[in-house]
Amino acid sequence: MPSSNWTRRDFLETSLKTGAVVAAVPAALQSPNSIGEEAVPPTGPNIAGDVPITLRINGKDRQLRVDPRTTLLDCLRETVALTGTKKGCDHGQCGACTVHVNGRRVNSCLSLALMHEGTEITTIEGLGSPGALHPMQAAFVACDGYQCGYCTSGQIMSAVALLKEPCGPDDAAVKELMSGNICRCGAYANIVAAIQQVRKNT
Repeated sequence: MPSSNWTRRDFLETSLKTGAVVAAVPAALQSPNSIGEEAVPPTGPNIAGDVPITLRINGKDRQLRVDPRTTLLDCLRETVALTGTKKGCDHGQCGACTVHVNGRRVNSCLSLALMHEGTEITTIEGLGSPGALHPMQAAFVACDGYQCGYCTSGQIMSAVALLKEPCGPDDAAVKELMSGNICRCGAYANIVAAIQQVRKNT
């Protein structure tokens, strides 16, 4: 039983020391370092049921193992580390995840990776490079067709696909075919201008 002569300082110091000991006991029992071993970094979960798949992405075959439920978007971003394709709504409503499959635009968040074995997948990384921009990429830069830039890769991928689709010559027709791509910053006028610039030069 503590002496009545204890001060508040004595009580606090004793409480802190006791708490430190109590906290250290479980850690000491669980930590490999407590017995002279190096700590092993945690590993990701070993998911049962993943399957092998070969995807041809930007002209290269990628041999992967994925969960059958993995979307093409998540496969591109998390397994292949091609993060230019953005995850926006994850419901096929914003167009940020647009890629090309066999030359046609696809919302990759709505498509399973397993569905695309044997197809030709192109992402924004395969469209051009900093030293050799695709004409649409160059037009977006010239026309300032972006603000925050989050939707830009999807906008460009849709715009490139539009070049091969039936589309009237006026801005209204372009807007209609680009209506699946949302720009929250509201740079639509500049996006349309960039697309029309490329269309006039092709």
